[in-house]
Amino acid sequence: MLGQNRADIDISGPEFNFVRSIRIFDVRNARQYEAGSEGDCERSAVVVLGTYGVQGDFSWQRSSIGTLPKDHVGLERWGDNCPSIRHRSVFVEWRDYEGKYGYEQVNY
Repeated sequence: MLGQNRADIDISGPEFNFVRSIRIFDVRNARQYEAGSEGDCERSAVVVLGTYGVQGDFSWQRSSIGTLPKDHVGLERWGDNCPSIRHRSVFVEWRDYEGKYGYEQVNY
């Protein structure tokens, strides 16, 4: 390894775009529910997005439910009249070397 989180070969060329296309969404404890005597809608969620840089360096950054890909399932009713929702998942999306889209979701 060149660096702690980098590839040990040069992957900066366009033939390695498939590596940089990988995005990992970690939805941690998204909750929505009615609370209090007024029936206020309480919402909380932590979403982080992991991405790969030019040389394969990986990093996490804060994100939001609004940035989740359309293929993510489990939060479709988020914000709609406050139905009770509790959700945690990891969603990984990518484009292969031919540009074909793929994804996988694991709920936990």
